[in-house]
Amino acid sequence: MDVSTFYALFSTTCFALVGLWWNVVQSHADWMRDPALRRVVGGIYLSFLLPALMGLFAQVGGTEQPRVWRTAFIVLSVIGCVCTLRLLARARRDHFIIWQQVAAALLYALIAVVGAFPELARHVELRPIQTEALMLIVLIILAHALVWRYMAGEGRADEEA
Repeated sequence: MDVSTFYALFSTTCFALVGLWWNVVQSHADWMRDPALRRVVGGIYLSFLLPALMGLFAQVGGTEQPRVWRTAFIVLSVIGCVCTLRLLARARRDHFIIWQQVAAALLYALIAVVGAFPELARHVELRPIQTEALMLIVLIILAHALVWRYMAGEGRADEEA
């Protein structure tokens, strides 16, 4: 698949996931009243929004203007890493969520590193923009796992009571 086509589909999918998440949030207004839950809801939102934005910048920059997507990936990854680490600092003792957030923070850091030093992609015999795409796929998988855990666990705790 052409990298440009991949990023077009990827961004569209991520933006659709952002919209779906907000539909879920609207049906649980109580989540927004509790500051701790609101932070988690916002973290999940960023888990889909930041990769979607990266995909858009990858389309704009493409292979002709790599500085565009590389700069965007670095900036957005730093934002993602900082936000994820802030959520991790507030994580409860749920080992799955802790593991997911550590993995996401590491992936964001690695995305920023490859954006800053694209020659590192040669070690996996891919172009830098392809390497970034693979890491973004894993980020979305982790985001889905976080949504599942949240919807099946913490987000449902009040309904079961």
